[in-house]
Amino acid sequence: MIRAKTVKAPHHIYPVDEWRIVEKQFYPRFLPQTETIFSVANGFLGLRGGFEEGSPGFQSGTFINGFYESWPIPYGESAYGFARTGQTMLNVTDCKIIKLYVDDEPFYLPTANLLRFERSLQMKEGTLDRELLWETPSGKFVLLESRRLVSFKYRHLAAIAYRITILNDEAPVVISSELAGNQPNQSAVEDPRQAKGFAGSVLRPQQHYARDQRVVLSHRTASSALTIACGADHVLESEAPAKCRVEVSEDAAQVVYSIDAQPGVPIQLFKFVSYHTSRSADAEELCRRAERTLDSARGHGFEKILEGQKDYLADFWERSDVLIEGSPDRDDVLAGEIRQALRWNLFQIIQAAGRAEGTGIPAKGLTGQTYEGHYFWDTEIYVMPFLIYTAPRIARNLLRYRHSMLDKARQRAREVNQKGALFPWRTINGEEASAYYAAGTAQYHINADIVFAVRKYVEATGDRSFLYNEGAEILVETARLWLDLGFYSRNKEGKFCIHGVTGPDEYNAVVDNNTYTNLMARENLWYAAQTVEFMRDHNPPLYDALVDKTRLDPAEIAEWRQAADNMYLAYDEETGVFPQDDQFLDKKEWDFANTPRDRYPLLLHYHPLVIYRHKVIKQADVVLALFLLGDEFSLEAKKRNFDFYDPLTTGDSSLSACIQSIVATEVGDEEKANSYGFSAVLMDLGDVGGNVREGVHIASMGGTWMVAVYGFAGMRDYNGELSFRPRLPKSIRRLRFPLILREQRLVVEMRHEGATYELIEGAGLTICHEGEPLRLEKGHPETRPVTAGPGSRPTAGAGEGGGA
Repeated sequence: MIRAKTVKAPHHIYPVDEWRIVEKQFYPRFLPQTETIFSVANGFLGLRGGFEEGSPGFQSGTFINGFYESWPIPYGESAYGFARTGQTMLNVTDCKIIKLYVDDEPFYLPTANLLRFERSLQMKEGTLDRELLWETPSGKFVLLESRRLVSFKYRHLAAIAYRITILNDEAPVVISSELAGNQPNQSAVEDPRQAKGFAGSVLRPQQHYARDQRVVLSHRTASSALTIACGADHVLESEAPAKCRVEVSEDAAQVVYSIDAQPGVPIQLFKFVSYHTSRSADAEELCRRAERTLDSARGHGFEKILEGQKDYLADFWERSDVLIEGSPDRDDVLAGEIRQALRWNLFQIIQAAGRAEGTGIPAKGLTGQTYEGHYFWDTEIYVMPFLIYTAPRIARNLLRYRHSMLDKARQRAREVNQKGALFPWRTINGEEASAYYAAGTAQYHINADIVFAVRKYVEATGDRSFLYNEGAEILVETARLWLDLGFYSRNKEGKFCIHGVTGPDEYNAVVDNNTYTNLMARENLWYAAQTVEFMRDHNPPLYDALVDKTRLDPAEIAEWRQAADNMYLAYDEETGVFPQDDQFLDKKEWDFANTPRDRYPLLLHYHPLVIYRHKVIKQADVVLALFLLGDEFSLEAKKRNFDFYDPLTTGDSSLSACIQSIVATEVGDEEKANSYGFSAVLMDLGDVGGNVREGVHIASMGGTWMVAVYGFAGMRDYNGELSFRPRLPKSIRRLRFPLILREQRLVVEMRHEGATYELIEGAGLTICHEGEPLRLEKGHPETRPVTAGPGSRPTAGAGEGGGA
């Protein structure tokens, strides 16, 4: 069910533009939200969308993916195996600040007389632009134009072009370009999702110096022993006379230009900024790296850097754009809002993932510190499908980073008295950072989620090299964990049971036989056995290397398969429902009718024990399994279970609406498919959760791509076979998107009257349309009619119980 409402921004201030987010006047009411919405990032470096003047602002955030401070987790009462060390992504040196003074008067947005104002996030160019006309108290007209970017091509580089023109008079102008170190960090008060904050500064000064118009600051974290260097260089271009003064201290730097501005003569400042971080390199080395990046930037110039940005995004949109056209009777503005929001969602994903090399994807990307900048299962289940089919290189990088955590995952398994490896529920450096085990460590399903992503990646790309090296090692250690965690229960007719776990739904914690977990663990065990057996039979050298790395006993393979074949899956004959866990159906009903809207999310208003006693769900759990493992269920079973669980699901998680939309589409509930789908698409741009000021919801954004592709286009990719069963709602006339499958490029276009598949690159591809095989050859589009009504891939062996 959907309880939250979208926030309607006034269209005269925020007009709909399919390729830009536009703000037509300074609007303080939405200032916190727009700091997030106008963020620019590249996956390594992120800058929140605050104004160059530095104020007014909500949180002037600058974030480096993976740059964190660690801290001891405090417990009133500790216990064996509790996570010991937290990690928080830091707000680092602010490079955005450029202050303006005309006639010795500061430009300050809240009091300035603005004759014109426009700010826009350019999604094709990857820039944040601003143009305004300011009338000073003395009657001078000041035209200010700025353009900000974080480069995709040059990973460590950000740049700002800042241009001032006094239109009607001469005037003394001062431009102060600054670096500000030791910025404040988010500090949680009552919301456990927010960062904990720190008392005092956490960055220790290392080096600071200036050279000509270049300034460099370096700091080191007190506990995590990470070092950062930030350098800024400047190029001033103007025919007007100018002087420059430079000041630098441990935590601040200023490059101040004093110019005798002439009427109509532009003053152009280019600011190039570089960030480098390391655990092993010292401050001096990082400063040298920062300077080399700045040397390169000066040599290229802003326009060439911008050209590289445009080229990168042109390639991204060619591989990723999803075009949705509304039906003729659909409100054009609303249809435009959906197209704008969907593109902005995809743009935010590439800003979070594009150059995330040797790191994961934080839950908020690089737009805020909520969730401490941690990596969760979100990446593998919600974001990875988009990346696998549009940017497989990035998907591979992210999976390789998961593999790099394997040794710490092995250690974590030992800490909780298990064999194999247990990946952390939330982390930056590979160590478990969740202080609340019931909703953290107990979510063992993250192991299976990672394996699920590995399998999807390998099947879609054909990357056997990854599977037989990094992937196989993950498979062995996760299978060992499941075998050790579960047991054969006499009370369940000898079936393999898994007790004391938490599924995706955190409102039902530490339960027995969570259906999602058991199903995903079964897939994990089967895939591990299948892969290792294939390596043994067909690639002995790689199998021997795997045995050497993991000390694999061949007898383990049969044990994995036996556990999977005998996995316990609860089924209630009376209702035809798969219970979420062994206790779920016996719990007390939640009084939804008398729970006010302002008491959601429940986690902020009720003690966890109260929530745990009730039949209430935070986010899709069994329903998520219906989607991910859809070939395990009949269509009838999907409908029964969706109808049962949907009214119990609060939607308190941003991860829920997209999945509910996909399953609603499949079972033929078009009204819910639409409402959940549009809620997912507008989750952040419409501020559905009321917290976009603290950062975007990257996983939900990945889910919006799945709504279009897996939902309305009906794509499924079970066992590496691509199939489509389109189910366009009446509100959508046309849906078009590209896919990459085993290095071949496919464009899919859906209309109510037919579906067209065109292979634009590749030697040939076989897909399935509504159950019929379809062979595609390059340059020969194939169109097939679309059958009305809901449908589902037939399920072998699915009886009245619905399979599974």
